[in-house]
Amino acid sequence: MPKINVLPKHLAELIAAGEVVERPASVVKELLENSIDAGADNITVEIKNGGISYIRITDNGSGIERADIRNAFVSHATSKIATADDLNGIFTLGFRGEALASVSAVARVEVMTKTADDESGTRYVIESGDEILLDDAGCPKGTTIIVRDLFYKTPARMKFLKKDVTEANAVAGVVDRIALSHPEISFRFIREGKQTLITSGNGDLLTCIREVFGKEFSSGLIPAENIGQGVKVSGFVSKPVASRPNRNMQFFFINNRLIKTGTGSAALSEGYKNSIMVGKFPSCVLNIEIDPSLVDVNVHPAKTEVRFSDEKLIFNAVYYACKNALSSGDTPKQIKEIVKDYYKAPEKPAEQLKITQKPAPSADFWQHIPKNTDAVFVKTAQTPKDEPKIKIDFVSTEKEKIVPVKPVSVFKSPICEPEKEETTEDILLNSPAKPSQPEPAVEAVKTEANAVSAFEEEEFNLIGEAFKTYIMCEYKGKLVIIDKHAAHERIIYEKLKKDNGERTPQILLLPVTVTLSKEEYSATLENLELINNAGFDAEDFGNGCIIVRECPMELSSDDVADVICEIAGRFVDKKQDVMFEKLDWIFHSVACRSAIKAGNFTSRLEMERFAKQLLSMPDIRYCPHGRPVLIEMTQRELEKNFGRI
Repeated sequence: MPKINVLPKHLAELIAAGEVVERPASVVKELLENSIDAGADNITVEIKNGGISYIRITDNGSGIERADIRNAFVSHATSKIATADDLNGIFTLGFRGEALASVSAVARVEVMTKTADDESGTRYVIESGDEILLDDAGCPKGTTIIVRDLFYKTPARMKFLKKDVTEANAVAGVVDRIALSHPEISFRFIREGKQTLITSGNGDLLTCIREVFGKEFSSGLIPAENIGQGVKVSGFVSKPVASRPNRNMQFFFINNRLIKTGTGSAALSEGYKNSIMVGKFPSCVLNIEIDPSLVDVNVHPAKTEVRFSDEKLIFNAVYYACKNALSSGDTPKQIKEIVKDYYKAPEKPAEQLKITQKPAPSADFWQHIPKNTDAVFVKTAQTPKDEPKIKIDFVSTEKEKIVPVKPVSVFKSPICEPEKEETTEDILLNSPAKPSQPEPAVEAVKTEANAVSAFEEEEFNLIGEAFKTYIMCEYKGKLVIIDKHAAHERIIYEKLKKDNGERTPQILLLPVTVTLSKEEYSATLENLELINNAGFDAEDFGNGCIIVRECPMELSSDDVADVICEIAGRFVDKKQDVMFEKLDWIFHSVACRSAIKAGNFTSRLEMERFAKQLLSMPDIRYCPHGRPVLIEMTQRELEKNFGRI
């Protein structure tokens, strides 16, 4: 273990202000970085009450010598740097020497540590910056730090903490990201006494991604790598079909340090240009290895924002890594090979396939026929080719009947008697009683008819459709051009707002599970009741997943996952929005996904009924995005453009 030195004042002033301990997640981040810098390959994190009352981090690193234990809790005391030149080439995650001092100033901290050369371990207790105990302890090699009662003496800061579930999800997000940055380390996360994450630490990044985010997310990734000009980019990017509605699942690392980089995100989007739908974003887990002298990590308190000496170098490295991945990992040839393997016949069909034959009827088959019922057979002789050759039916009769079989209308119940012409008297006698109340389908037709009752039919003339996007018609002496997607979106949006989510939802045949980032997951759980009020039946599925069992009738089951991801992303970005605004853009998201898309085929009857419905609703003139749903051109304006007037 390197000796811990208290930095001189002139050197401490060169270091940017350290991150203030704002919440349990920031404490866990700083302590995990110390464990990684100590060379640990097995780290356990345990929290209770979201980390507010209890945090324990255990590692098998190098440990701290007893002579240095006090210095470790002094501000600007670190073993990572010693001179000003060391700031130009930082290889470690921590370097400011402020983490332990900041944590011990606002909580009760207990440390048990032992180096490989020590005969016994050391137990050190410090509360609010005051030393309580320094004594021998029996413990294995490594360090265990326990943080209790965070902000117990600063209630003003305590009240700014969120619910325990929210704080715990924030801690889980930190553990997830650090686990992705170091797949060679085995991480174990225990939350409220339950183990929610464990990584193998075998060094395989794809295995680590699967352990953190699940099989569904990892199965949509392809390997990406690019080496050149002193920069190496390696990791995984998502297939174009596995894209998401936001950038919340993009993870960039610089020398195994989690960062936020607009350059990397821009290069990723540019690499997927013309390969991904508009409004969709790729996911990634990419590590950028670069000379530490070419990047400055000492510019932000959280050390997540960095500056590059050459932004173009990083852009090109990420861009070509994406291009290489798409050209080699997402090709039609690979898809054909998968299909070929799926339908490949077994090598030994006789041994691997067992064909189950239908058992022959038992000898006492006729004894099981209900009483007063005989089997009616239709002989196959002299039957037309286009008619069934044999038919078996059970009728209440005393003897066997032989009757010809004729095609049965889909509107009639099949009978086994010769057809005869129905008289008016038969029709009246056999007709069902008139229902006392109209059926729902009839009500729907009448409602729609009433909606367009004010529509002036004689002044409407449907012309057709242009580019499978714009419906053109003539109405009241004007040429009307309708954007069918924008208009349909606004109509659905108004219906959802009017019903306020009280419409009968559709039950999904197969529930949809949606994998979210921990920030999205936490924000979604906080607003789960709001989502269910909008017509969904969603609930917590654990470990960053939401399961959806019902959705609004207007929404296709294929769009459920995208809508939930989009809503979750908005919850993260628009935390300050009030409830009715959140519900409003949930309806907006559902309407946008449910509306007919530009380029989709629309029959002439659908176009005519849709145009009439829209023109009978004068209050709908803009889509929820603010775009016009239709434009009008008078005959005079048209003739003026052609020079007739």
